[in-house]
Amino acid sequence: MPSMAKTVISAGPAHKLPTDLRKALLSDAEARAKWEDITPLARNEWICWVISVKKPETRRQHVERVRTQLKEGMRRPVAGPAAPTADTNGSGPESQLPCEVVVVSAYIDSRSF
Repeated sequence: MPSMAKTVISAGPAHKLPTDLRKALLSDAEARAKWEDITPLARNEWICWVISVKKPETRRQHVERVRTQLKEGMRRPVAGPAAPTADTNGSGPESQLPCEVVVVSAYIDSRSF
């Protein structure tokens, strides 16, 4: 019986890859290749940009723009991360920090000095 291999798609250092964005990247090999070619911090900025919106329709638009803009050669969202916070439920200490600060902190924490 053939085994079903799960395709691994990289996330960012501070955020997990949202299911909707993962599905969009799985459906487009070119966008997925571009995704894997950008830095972990750039992936995190894209993820922040996707998860920062409140309306489902806007989120669908952001997911689609990630896919198309990666294929156009964009390595980061145009306006930078739009997420006001990195903690989407507002319960942790990171909930008061801009997404960029949490991303840099996560990157620094992941490095061994």
